[in-house]
Amino acid sequence: MSHPLDRPVWSAFTGRQSHLALRDGAALRVHPDFGLFAATADDAAGSLEALGRLVRAHGGEVGLVERFDPPPVPGTTVVKSALCWQMVAEKLAAPKPAPFDILPLTDADAPEMLALATLTAPGPFFSRTHELGGFVGVKVDGRLVAMAGERMRPDGFTEVSGVCAHPDHRGKGYAATLMLHVAGKMVERGETPFLHSYADNKGAIALYEALGFRFRCEQVLTVLAPL
Repeated sequence: MSHPLDRPVWSAFTGRQSHLALRDGAALRVHPDFGLFAATADDAAGSLEALGRLVRAHGGEVGLVERFDPPPVPGTTVVKSALCWQMVAEKLAAPKPAPFDILPLTDADAPEMLALATLTAPGPFFSRTHELGGFVGVKVDGRLVAMAGERMRPDGFTEVSGVCAHPDHRGKGYAATLMLHVAGKMVERGETPFLHSYADNKGAIALYEALGFRFRCEQVLTVLAPL
């Protein structure tokens, strides 16, 4: 691995977020309450067998994020494969004053966060995904209508994730403003913001580019399920 973002799941969950990983030798998966992700140290047969055991032991699907299609993992089947763009922001666009309050979100907001993510599908989001990093949001009449936050945190980098807005409240600049706010906090900490987008989501990619994110490499999302 020449760069920590080449294999972001392994980098994040053997580093600053290792306490959230379930391990079996040279394989890991994030605790199912927090996320979908899994990874191996390498493509050796023993590593792949360990990942297969983790998938079967804890059930449900797992997602690998790697530069290339992974080798077959014993005891699993591929249920989805999608090409993604990994993008980094070496220099963010200048933020504009927000005409609305940007609120820090807490555990008390977790049910609304999960409901909003379930409605809008910004990416895998589970009961404790909001604990992966700081999240902020916008509320209208006390109701959460938009949010953005952090997910994977390899050393020196943090991923912008969970960006979404309720369908009834789109077109108001919530997503862009919240993304810049979250990414700006990362820069203040001396970290480089990054994110992932499906390669065919041209609208989202155009927004990310306008905010200062640039293509770094292609990644393959592979979702596995136990046989």
